[in-house]
Amino acid sequence: MTAHPKNAPVAMVLAAGFGKRMRPLTDRMPKPLIPVLGKPLIEYALERLANAGVSQVVINLAHLGSQIRDHLGSGERFGLEIHYSDESEPLETAGGITKALPLLGSAPFLVVNGDVWCDFDFSEWIASPLPQDCPGRLLMVPNPPHNPEGDFGIEEGLLSGTSKPRFTFAGISYLRPQILTGYPNARERYGLGEVFAHNEDLMQAEVYAGDWCDVGTLERLNNLEERLRAE
Repeated sequence: MTAHPKNAPVAMVLAAGFGKRMRPLTDRMPKPLIPVLGKPLIEYALERLANAGVSQVVINLAHLGSQIRDHLGSGERFGLEIHYSDESEPLETAGGITKALPLLGSAPFLVVNGDVWCDFDFSEWIASPLPQDCPGRLLMVPNPPHNPEGDFGIEEGLLSGTSKPRFTFAGISYLRPQILTGYPNARERYGLGEVFAHNEDLMQAEVYAGDWCDVGTLERLNNLEERLRAE
């Protein structure tokens, strides 16, 4: 493990969803614990965060969340200190982060979807803090077959709703708390997509050309495992 940089950000891993498209696996196991080559999906993200110098992680829990808590515990074996934010039912991405803000603090924090596999090196972002007037930074990827129209464009390094080509949000971001506390339509349950759209032309965005997979279906899970075995 690399030496931890000073003031490394807290990270949040989103792990509260039902994973309906992965049934019947997710009827008995939360999607972040589904194994990829024998290792639970969420562990890949935790290891990458730890290797980048992150020491504090918040994980939100809802569907079968006790299994995640029991499996990961305090996070000590990953070199992390894990805190949990419990939701009685999933609050979607923005709602879950908003509920966890007291655990995340007042500084910018990393956010990683618990159902994403990606070999992105978080230390690149940690070494490049958000500008003071920037509400956040998004990692984008070329559009996968299941999202051919993409989510947003990028114009001079900033998120754009109109420019083309469009890219797909990778489920990895670096956010200031104010992007949520200052959002005028905040409510208990809502998604990050509308928050990002509200902050177009203000947020940084960059395209990642490395390995990425939204493990949203059994087919994508199988394809990911086949690809990783071949490496």
